[in-house]
Amino acid sequence: MTVAVRFAPSPTGHLHIGNIRTAIVNWLFAARHGGSFMFRLDDTDEERSTQAFADAIAEDLTWLGLTWDRYARESDRYARYADAAEALRTAGRLYPCYETPDELGLKRKAMLAQHRPPIYDRAALRLTDTDRARLEAEGRRPHWRFKLNHSDIVWDDLVQGHKHFRGADLSDPVLIREDGRPLYTLTSVVDDLDFAITHIVRGEDHVTNTAVQVQLFEALIGIMGQGIVPTFAHLPLIAGSEGEGLSKRLGSLSVRSLRQDEGVEPLALIAYLARLGTSDAITAAGSMAELAEGFDFGKFGRGTPKFDSDELMRLNTQVLHNAAFADVADRLTAMGMVGVEEAFWLAVRPNLTRLSDAKEWWAVTKQAVTPMVDDAAFLATAAGLLPAAPWDDTTWGVWTKAVSAATGAKGKALFLPLRRALTAHDHGPELKTLLPLIGRERALARLSGCTA
Repeated sequence: MTVAVRFAPSPTGHLHIGNIRTAIVNWLFAARHGGSFMFRLDDTDEERSTQAFADAIAEDLTWLGLTWDRYARESDRYARYADAAEALRTAGRLYPCYETPDELGLKRKAMLAQHRPPIYDRAALRLTDTDRARLEAEGRRPHWRFKLNHSDIVWDDLVQGHKHFRGADLSDPVLIREDGRPLYTLTSVVDDLDFAITHIVRGEDHVTNTAVQVQLFEALIGIMGQGIVPTFAHLPLIAGSEGEGLSKRLGSLSVRSLRQDEGVEPLALIAYLARLGTSDAITAAGSMAELAEGFDFGKFGRGTPKFDSDELMRLNTQVLHNAAFADVADRLTAMGMVGVEEAFWLAVRPNLTRLSDAKEWWAVTKQAVTPMVDDAAFLATAAGLLPAAPWDDTTWGVWTKAVSAATGAKGKALFLPLRRALTAHDHGPELKTLLPLIGRERALARLSGCTA
């Protein structure tokens, strides 16, 4: 069996880290087993779904390198869902209900008051044709529920282990709204069957949905005469640093904000979320292939993992420090560092937390800097001892040795005034690599207290 997975977000907001973690886990699992990854938009919520959000989701996936093999959107498949619904009606598994939301709310409150589970009482099944005609004459339009059988529902979850539900404890789910539009429970199952999805990987908040959908899978498979019930894996949900839940509607830790505002590298975010909540140490990875090779559902724990932005940025730093010039050259150029060379990258790379930090050091090497002058006489002596060009990574050592001999300054008293004058910073990249990039003309001007 060839593994086939899907990521099926709703385009009703920007993806947060919980959403994208699901996509990452699906992608890595498929890559580990040579399978396919499908990007499918659950966009039947027409009031809240927008093309802008759909485009943003695709952009986030592309930025992360989560390429997809197949693509579909549910809004293009209404005819298929209507066919499936009609087949369920014919089989006696889909029935019309006429209660209003207020009436259902009252029933729910009454059951809870009696300490009974608030499941639908199937009152609609007791309606006669005359009853239904009368209700429709009053202007009521039915919503349609799937009739569960009351047998046990079991499956072996790849993360949570053996799962067991009693069908009698579950409420018949609504599959079709009053306006005729299908709901997620139906569209998802129909799509998973039609696209031959073998594994459904999602958050543990879907466990009860899965119990219902297992029976819907079985019903449609029986009607269609083909297909299989997928294997399930339900991941613990990620919480914020204070244990709070994440919400796409609230924009909690959105992928877009991490990318645009925090400067997080794609591979850092993928490595972090792929290993969060597992027995693996959270360390930087060299590639997606490396992460896929070590992927195993058996490594996931059952506890709630908490997102730690400090740990993510630590990982981000590791990724940048390991990045080759070829991996970042185009991005550096796009930031305005025209003509950037590998020597610059190798000089500043060890001091970066975000790639955008490189702009600061580009300015130090290529643009005007106002030097920090602590001791003008000391700097004048140092300026007089500057070696002739050309400079290389030995120039700093030769020069500081001569300055020390002339002034008696050593250690911090020697190096800090020179750094402050040359870079206008108290710390930064090693000056043996940065000094040749600054160049003799700029260095001489800055040691003289001039903006250069």
